[in-house]
Amino acid sequence: MRALAAALVLAALLGCGTFRGARLYESGTRALERGDTALAIADLERATQLVPQASEIQNHLGLAYLEAGREGDALRAFQRAVALDCDNQAAQENLRAAELRAPSPPAEP
Repeated sequence: MRALAAALVLAALLGCGTFRGARLYESGTRALERGDTALAIADLERATQLVPQASEIQNHLGLAYLEAGREGDALRAFQRAVALDCDNQAAQENLRAAELRAPSPPAEP
C-alpha cells in the first residue's frame, strides 16, 4: 500500500496521465486479487502505456499474464520490470520463476 501512496504522490507531481496510470494500476491490481484476469490485464496494459517507466506496473502485468496462461507475455513483462528497476525484488523473483517455466529451445542437430 505504501508503494501505491508513493505512486499517487508522484502521479500528482507529474501530471494527469501518470495519475490515471496510477489509478489503473490500483484497479488492475485489485482485479487481479479477486481473480478478474481479463480486467486486470486491460487495466494494467493501459497503465503501462501511461506510465511506461513503472517497474511495479510491469511486474503486476506479468502476474496477470501468468494467470491468463500467457507465459511468454509474462516473461517479457517481468524482463521489462527488472530492466526498469533492477532493485525490484518481486520482479526479480517472478522473472527467475518465469525463466524456469519457459520451454527450452530445441537442441540444434
